[in-house]
Amino acid sequence: MIYADNAATTKLKKEVLDEMMPYLTESYGNPSSIYKLGRDAKCAINDARDVIAKFLGAQQSEIFFTGSGSESDNWAIKGAVMANRQKGNHIIASSIEHHAVLHCFEYLEKNGFKVTYLPVDEYGIVSTSDFEKAITSETIFASIMTANNEIGTIMPIAELAKIARAKGIVFHTDAVQAFGHIPLNVNDLGVDLLTASAHKLGGPKGVGMLYIKKGTKLDTYMHGGAQESGKRASTENVAGIVGFAKAVSIAYENMESNIKKVTALRDEYIEKIKSTIPYARLNGHLEKRLPGNANFSFEFIEGESLLLMLDLKGIAASSGSACTSGSLDPSHVLLAIGLPHEIAHGSLRISFNEENTQQDVTDIVNELQPIVQRLRDMSPLYERREK
Repeated sequence: MIYADNAATTKLKKEVLDEMMPYLTESYGNPSSIYKLGRDAKCAINDARDVIAKFLGAQQSEIFFTGSGSESDNWAIKGAVMANRQKGNHIIASSIEHHAVLHCFEYLEKNGFKVTYLPVDEYGIVSTSDFEKAITSETIFASIMTANNEIGTIMPIAELAKIARAKGIVFHTDAVQAFGHIPLNVNDLGVDLLTASAHKLGGPKGVGMLYIKKGTKLDTYMHGGAQESGKRASTENVAGIVGFAKAVSIAYENMESNIKKVTALRDEYIEKIKSTIPYARLNGHLEKRLPGNANFSFEFIEGESLLLMLDLKGIAASSGSACTSGSLDPSHVLLAIGLPHEIAHGSLRISFNEENTQQDVTDIVNELQPIVQRLRDMSPLYERREK
């Protein structure tokens, strides 16, 4: 199998699993317990907090562990909005956010908050001027993702956060796709809240992280015990947190070489698709994009059929279409960048990481060419275009 869907999840690294195993088998204490087995677990969590804080340029006390990136998004958005609701009732997001963000905004909108969804340009970038114009005297919160999960476009977060800071607006960024893949420093970004997830960079599933800048008002989201400084109840996933920190260490120690390798694979793939398959449109910004992301729309075909036929060839990828999740609607991201429905439905996202090879690129393109042609040969729209 060729795995080329690393934006969805990544394989757990062996070094990460090795780091986790003692906390599943030997040092299995509850970190809230005062005896040695519990204290050892608590120390492991704090060590992990130190590691992640170091690579983000944050303080240890600003890092909080959760059960997922989606939980972190929910806590950041609902927690900040509810904590600041006495100041206003207007909130801002981009139109291409992950559903973990968009559904939070829809929930808040149903509960009386006014929402502005900012448009993006053809590459998926939010305009800083549009952001500034959208701010009113009632604006209390904004959430703009660091990089888009479908098309890989990287947003101008530092510029947007600077505008928000000048207006006294709490600024959150969903960095789930970017964290561990490109350099991120919360001081350079100027954000108040940042979300990340372990399984996107070779860590385990079921562990997320929320950076909360010191002084940021945030309501408690999970109630119960006094874990995570009393802000997030629930017994900590010690092994998962340890694995998260190990994955972060590996990612940041190898980031420069990984970016160089993965970018080269991505660019080779893009050029081969452009030169061998007609009616193929690259989605997202050519340069301001994540190293491993390449999203193409292939006219006259359905993305779901493309995925299934690639799967039969042993290639795991993802579609820009939401049809595989039970919806007949195309991706909201592709529609937002201006693609018509019929083209948005025929999209394929390939996401490489450092474990992919040049041979993978060659094999994917070689399998993709006849599959696309076969599907087009069955399309009356393609037949008319060719005539």
